[in-house]
Parts: sequence; C-alpha cells; structure tokens
Amino acid sequence: MSDCIFCRIINQEIPSKIVYEDDEILAFEDVNPLAPIHILLIPKKHIATMDDVTEEDSAVLGRILLKAKEIAAEKGLNENGYRIVNNCKAHGGQEVFHIHFHLLGGEKLGLFV
Repeated sequence: MSDCIFCRIINQEIPSKIVYEDDEILAFEDVNPLAPIHILLIPKKHIATMDDVTEEDSAVLGRILLKAKEIAAEKGLNENGYRIVNNCKAHGGQEVFHIHFHLLGGEKLGLFV
C-alpha cells in the first residue's frame, strides 16, 4: 500500500534503523521511543489491524513474537523484563494501520506506556 508508512519502510522508501529482517518480518527502532529500547516488529504482508488477521497469518505472527523474545534477549532485556504491545484501531491507540508489535524495555515501565 503506497500510503502506508510501514510498507514504505519495508520497500526502503523511508530510512529506518533495522534491527532484524527476513522474507516475512521486519524489526526496526521506533523514531519516537517511549522507552530506552523501543523496537517495532511488523509482517511484510500488509495487514491493517488485529481484526484483519486470518488463520493463514498465524504463522508469521507467531514468528514475530518469537523474534521479539530473541531481540529482547540480545538487548539484555530478558533479565529484568520487557513489554510487547499491539494496539488495535483508534480507540486501542493504533496510529499506523499496518499491524505491528512494540517491544519496550530498558527501564522499569509503568502500568501503561
């Protein structure tokens, strides 16, 4: 989708600090971090929201969560903990309508970020 900022990042039309990439997923640093470590993990397939996920998407979403765990360990977050967040639609706080997961850590996080 040409107007989706995350699709444009996937297509390298917008620069980003990539943490991980393979054929199906991309992980990159958030440009407006809410914690010392704030990484976004997205599928390369455009899926607008969690409500748009289908059974065929379950494997890639599972891989994203496993990759989030691996990145957390690489960043040293596994000892003290971290947060993985997905916001769904406007009332859930979703600002970019391409499903994504926030990996947050590096300090004690409050109840909500």
